[in-house]
Amino acid sequence: MTPTEEYSRADVCRKFGLSERQLRSWERQRLIPEATSYTFSDLIAFQTLIKLRENKISSKEIFRALESLREKLEWVKQPLSELRVVSDGKRIAVHLSGQKMEAISGQILFDFDAAELGGVKSFPERKSKVNHTRESEAWFQKGLELEETGAPVEDAVGAYQKVLELNPAAAGALVNLGTIYYRLRKFQEAEKYYLAAIEADPGYPLAQFNLGNLYDEQGRLADAFDYYRRSLALNPNYADAHFNLALLCERQGDALKAVYHWKAYLKLDNSGQWAEIARRQLERLRQAVLR
Repeated sequence: MTPTEEYSRADVCRKFGLSERQLRSWERQRLIPEATSYTFSDLIAFQTLIKLRENKISSKEIFRALESLREKLEWVKQPLSELRVVSDGKRIAVHLSGQKMEAISGQILFDFDAAELGGVKSFPERKSKVNHTRESEAWFQKGLELEETGAPVEDAVGAYQKVLELNPAAAGALVNLGTIYYRLRKFQEAEKYYLAAIEADPGYPLAQFNLGNLYDEQGRLADAFDYYRRSLALNPNYADAHFNLALLCERQGDALKAVYHWKAYLKLDNSGQWAEIARRQLERLRQAVLR
C-alpha cells in the first residue's frame, strides 16, 4: 500500500481483521471519523487504535486521551494519525518534540535521561476545564453503554443531559439525544437537538444527515434535500447521503439526479444488501427510460 492510495471500508476490514460492526462502533464512540474511504494516514490511526486495544486499554480511556490531546494541542485534529500514540503500561502516552508525555494529564514520563529534559514543560494546565472535560467524556461513554446494552431510554437521556450540563456544546451528545427522540417519534424534540448540534459543530456531517432524515420522515422534502446536500458538502464520500438523495430524487420525479446518486453510492459501497437495492433501482430506472 502506498500513501497516495485510498482504501474502502472493506479494504480496512480485510487488512486489519475487523468487522463492519466494529468500525461502526468505533465511529459511534468517536474514536475514528465517519468515512466510506480512508487514506494511508487513516491506516496508521487504525493500527494505533488496534494496538492500544490489544494492550487492554479500554475504549473509554482511549476516547478520554484523544479528547485531551485535541484540547491541549489545538493544531491536532486526528491524534491517532498525526501523533505517535503508544501505551505505557495502563496509560496512554504521546511522543512530542522528543519527549514522552502522558496523554490525559500532559505530564512528562521520565524514562529519558533527566539531563536532557532541562526546560521541558508539560502541556498547558487548565485544571478546572480539564476536570469538566473528563467528567463530560465519562458521561458520554456512559450514555453510549446504556444505549448499546438496551437500558431504559430515560437512563441514556439522563447521561447525555449530564454531558450537556458540563459541556453545552457537546455535539455528539446533542446528536445522540436527537436520535433517541427521533426513534421515539418525538420529532419536535429531535429537531431541537439536531439543530443545536449543527450550531455547536457546523462541520459535523452526521448532524446534517440526521436532520435530513427527520425532515424526510415528516414529508418536508425540500428541507430534507437541503440537509442531505449539506452533509455531502462536508463529506463528499458520505454513501448514506447519496442513497437517501437517490430515493428522494425518485420521489420528486427527477430520474437523472436519482441515477447520479445511485451510481455515486455504488462507487462508495458496492457490496451488501443496500448495494443490491441500489442496483435494482438503477435497473428499474433504465427500464423506465427504454419504454
